[in-house]
Amino acid sequence: ECHFNIMSYLKGLLASCLMLASVLSWVKAVPISIDKTKVKLPEETVKEPPQSVDTGLHYDRYLREVIDFLEKDQHFREKLHNTDMEDIKQGKLAKELDFVSHHVRTKLDELKRQEVSRLRTLIKAKQDIEGGNDIAVDHQALLKQFEYLNHMNPHTFEVEDLDRLIKSATKDLENYDKERHEEFKRYEMMKEHERQEHLKTLDEEGRRKEEEHYEEMKKKHADHPKVNHPGSKDQLKEVWEEADGLDPEDFDPKTFFNLHDTNGDGFFDEQELEALFTKELEKIYDPTNEEDDMVEMEEERLRMREHVMNEVDSNKDRLVSLDEFLVATKKKEFLEPDSWGYLKTLEQNQAYTEEEMREFEEQLARQEEDLNLKAADLQKQREDLEQQQEQLNAQKIELQQAVEHMERIKTQKVPPPLEMHLQGNAVPESLGHDPPPVPPENQPLPPGHQDIPPEQQQHVPQKQQDLGQEPQNIPQENQPLPPGHNSLPHDSPQMPLDHNNVP
Repeated sequence: ECHFNIMSYLKGLLASCLMLASVLSWVKAVPISIDKTKVKLPEETVKEPPQSVDTGLHYDRYLREVIDFLEKDQHFREKLHNTDMEDIKQGKLAKELDFVSHHVRTKLDELKRQEVSRLRTLIKAKQDIEGGNDIAVDHQALLKQFEYLNHMNPHTFEVEDLDRLIKSATKDLENYDKERHEEFKRYEMMKEHERQEHLKTLDEEGRRKEEEHYEEMKKKHADHPKVNHPGSKDQLKEVWEEADGLDPEDFDPKTFFNLHDTNGDGFFDEQELEALFTKELEKIYDPTNEEDDMVEMEEERLRMREHVMNEVDSNKDRLVSLDEFLVATKKKEFLEPDSWGYLKTLEQNQAYTEEEMREFEEQLARQEEDLNLKAADLQKQREDLEQQQEQLNAQKIELQQAVEHMERIKTQKVPPPLEMHLQGNAVPESLGHDPPPVPPENQPLPPGHQDIPPEQQQHVPQKQQDLGQEPQNIPQENQPLPPGHNSLPHDSPQMPLDHNNVP
């Protein structure tokens, strides 16, 4: 969660280069009479280049790469070393961009084009998430929200780009502290909300015990050694003695400043100041104690740093120079500070008002209602999907059964056809059908049926051919019968012809 000031970072790069150069010159100046193989460099005094601390800004990488390439230009590096912080903030340093080498300018142009492309990709991704794939995107209009670059010229890195970058980073880092305070306030309100919700789940006896335990933890947390006023002589002498291992009687403000200016840039930045308060915070917070909240410790560290900045940083550039520090050590507040009442405020008073807590509870209720609606909608979608899956499974089973049935039919043996043995002119009575009833003699015919005269009964209707039937060949008298047909004797009784049995 830490961040750093862009001005400190700019100057820190130069200071590191100068320090490394001085170390190299010191090595070359070792007297010849000394055995160089036995000379050991005081590694504890050799300071490494400042570490790349994440600013927390969404354009942190772009900011860092621009600074790194500007630092490689000798002219710009010299101007940076001789430019006042206020001039940097007012944009005077940005004008020196016109005098940097062509190689650096070309690289800066490339960095800007990459950053513009990255922002356009982010805009497109956001549009896709929101479901606006069919809507035309005005990238130029959307790029206006990114104030740290000149969106009207997306191809080359100009003086205005450097000026925008420095000013935007400074402003965004100044707002960072406010955001941290708001985040801590929400954290405290959520912690209280969860405590109250837990109490609702307990019976009367359980709530009483829980409240007693809560008050006991508050008292234990408040019971700690005296906390020195941040930035006072007593506080810094304690660091001098316990952290640096030096005699408190030999305390020297200038030496103290040089010891704790960890990047050697000649300034105390915000992180270097916050590191000075670790010993004081350890008096109040212990990560092994139930009553101590480490999130609150970091909030306390932030408040201590803001307090010292307000007292010492006279030009309000968010840095403490050696001159500002030495001037502050001569003030009465440094020598005889008041008691540190700010801690008392943080410990005994809430970080939020009752009105803020009420609004927070209402916001949580609305969020919970929205989540419940979304959960119900998701549950409905899940039930619909499960029902569809069941239908698909049933259809799958039916299809499988149909396939199995067809396979059984294919493999089943078909029985041979039925053979019929007919003797003579016998005609099968029926092939599975009952013969139509024959009306008795002298019974009147149904309507529409006429009685056929006897002289016409011996004639075959001509319309048989219309019915697709061939006329039967009736053997004439005295004509030989076909083989297999025997002529009946004249004395044999003749069977009446049943027209109904004629196929």
